[in-house]
Amino acid sequence: MADTLSRAARSENMRRIRAKDTVPELAVRRALHRMGLRFRLHASELPGKPDLVLRRHQAVVLIHGCFWHQHRRCVDGHVPKTNLSYWQAKLERNVLRDRRNRRKLAQLGFRVLVIWECEAQHPAVLEKKLRRFFPPPEPGAP
Repeated sequence: MADTLSRAARSENMRRIRAKDTVPELAVRRALHRMGLRFRLHASELPGKPDLVLRRHQAVVLIHGCFWHQHRRCVDGHVPKTNLSYWQAKLERNVLRDRRNRRKLAQLGFRVLVIWECEAQHPAVLEKKLRRFFPPPEPGAP
C-alpha cells in the first residue's frame, strides 16, 4: 500500500510545521542550559537568523530539520517522490542558503555548529556533540 496523503492532508501537515521552538530546538536549549551556557535566540541581525547565538563563545548553533535541510545521513533527508521538480528545487535552495549563511557567519568570526533533528532525539549523542564544541573552561580561566 502506498504511503501517500491527500492534497488536503499534506497541506495540513505542512501548515503545522513551525520554524521556532521546535522539539529539537528545545532539546538543544535545555542541554546548553544544563551545561551552564547562556544564549540569545534567533538573532535577526546575523546571516540566516541563527537558532542560538553564544556571543561569549563567538559561536552559533543551527538546529536543522533533517527533511528541510536534507541531512544525507538520515532516512528523513530524502526528496519526496511526488511533485519531484518542486521539492528538488526547493530543498536544494535550502541547502545552498544554509551553506551561504554558514560561510557568512564564519567570515564574521563565528564558529558554527549544526545539530540535526535526528541527533537532538538522542540526549547522549547531543550532549557529546555539544561538549566537544563547548569544552568546559580550564580551571582558573576567566
